[in-house]
Parts: sequence; structure tokens; C-alpha cells
Amino acid sequence: MLIVLGGLPGVGKTTLARRLCQALRAVYLRIDTVEQALRNEGVKVWAEGYVVAYAVAADNLRLGRVVVADCVNPLAETREAWAGVAAAAGARAVMFELVCGDAAEHRRRVESRVADIPGHVVPSWSDVTTGDYAVWETPCEVVETAGRNEEEILGDVLARLA
Repeated sequence: MLIVLGGLPGVGKTTLARRLCQALRAVYLRIDTVEQALRNEGVKVWAEGYVVAYAVAADNLRLGRVVVADCVNPLAETREAWAGVAAAAGARAVMFELVCGDAAEHRRRVESRVADIPGHVVPSWSDVTTGDYAVWETPCEVVETAGRNEEEILGDVLARLA
């Protein structure tokens, strides 16, 4: 199974992805990590991080592993590509869009983030509110993270996966 966690920066994707990977003993693919590794090698990154992650996800899906992809997943093209990766590997894809419906809480989360990947620059609130992020038109599970703790969110997602 391929579990894709998408949503704007600061909604809780990475926290949930890590917890899901521990609970499911899944492979963890974080686009920020892949993209920063490419930048560290002098690559100007646009779609390259996603393309690398699709290939690594496909390898692991073919091995029968559960894969959790942690990414903004901002465009219809990226969402369709993840679904195509799962289909080509004969795996089920489950897409989650995480949202933080409380703008003040979301802004606080974004502004208090500290980079946990060497060299990574976390986006500002302005970056989050003005970046390219298309409305999801493909089927996905929406998970509200505002006002909820990690355990509640993890339990909610695991229940939806069951």
C-alpha cells in the first residue's frame, strides 16, 4: 500500500508520517529530504525530488512494503503520478490531504518550525499562503489537524486505513 500525506507546510504531515511509519513498520519517503540532498549536490530542484521518490516508492511497493510519502503534493500532476506509481506496482494508493482549518494555529506552526534537515530552509508564512497549491479534485481523505493531538490524528488515519 502507498499512503500519500499531502497538504500545505505546517499542517502536520511529517509528524504524522513518522508516527505512521513506526506503527505500520513502513518505508518513509520525505520529499524535503530528497530535495535537500539534491540541492546539496548542486541540482536546481523543480520536479526532480518527486521523480526520485516515485522510483524509490515503486521499488519498495514491488517488494510488498507499505510506503508512506510525506510531501506537499501541490498539483494534480503530482497526485496523479503517485496513483500511477501504486497502480504500476499493483498496490493500493490512499491519499490524505492534511489541513489546519485554524489559520492562527497554522501560522503559529509555520512560524515556529525549525529545520530538521541540514541546509533545509523552512518556508515562511508568506511562502505558504502564496505558493502553488491546487485544490484537490481527485478522491482523497481529508484530515483536520487543528485542535487535535498526535494520538488523535494517528488513530483517525489508522482507522481510515483499516
